[in-house]
Order: sequence, then C-alpha cells, then structure tokens
Amino acid sequence: MESFIAQLEFWHWLTFAVLLIILEMLSPGIFMIWLGIAAGMVGIVMLAWPHINWQTQIILFAVFSVSSIAAWLWTRAFFYPSGSAPSKLNRRAEQYVGRTFSLVEPIVNGMGKIKVDDSTWKVHGKDAPAGTQVIVTDVDGTVLKVKPK
Repeated sequence: MESFIAQLEFWHWLTFAVLLIILEMLSPGIFMIWLGIAAGMVGIVMLAWPHINWQTQIILFAVFSVSSIAAWLWTRAFFYPSGSAPSKLNRRAEQYVGRTFSLVEPIVNGMGKIKVDDSTWKVHGKDAPAGTQVIVTDVDGTVLKVKPK
C-alpha cells in the first residue's frame, strides 16, 4: 500500500476528485464536494510540481479540505445570515398565510375547503357558508387555519 501511496501522480488526485464529486451527487448533504475540490486542487498542484512527496500531498489535501470547508461556512454565513427569513420553498402551505381565498365548500363543524390555484386545501375555522372570503392565519400540517375577512 505504501508503495502505491509513494507513487501518487496528478491524475490519481483528479480521479479521486471526480469520484468524490460523483459521491456528492449520489448522496444527500453537501460535504463530499468540498473534499472533491480539495483533491482537485492537489491534482493541479501535482500537475505544476510533479515531484512532491506523498506526505506533502496528504498535508496539502488536509489543508485544502479544511480551507474549502471553512470558505463554504464563511460564504454561507455571509450570504445567509441566521437572522434572515427562512425559505418557504418546500413548505407550500406557509406561502398562503396572510392571503385571502373564497370557500368552495362551507365550513361545517370547523372544517371546510378552499381552492388555491389548481389544488383544494382543507381549512379549519369558524363555520361559514361557501363563497365566504377567508384569510389564512396559520398552518397545521396540511390544514390551513382561516378566519372570515
């Protein structure tokens, strides 16, 4: 094994980088990409200076890995501060809070339905006849909580 490690060349690192990036695409999360970038950077350094010993290559990989992860964390903190409003991209029901809709089915015993675009949503609120304008005030799972306008 040590003889293989002692003979590492630039293309080994570039192949390792591609494998790590493929692993990133196949797995959830966002971590292998930074190791893949680090391996690619070692491959580029090896292309420029091919006679670097294997110990230095491993140290370079470690330094580049830590640096790329730190750069990602800094960039994420800079562009997405913790105080910013959370995205509602995958929380579709929360996008409707504050909007007004008409009941397509009356609210009876606290439950009714509204039509939003091309879908029908269950609503919970005070009893009201069909056609009543309601405002979405909150979300409980897939049920929208409403009050009359």
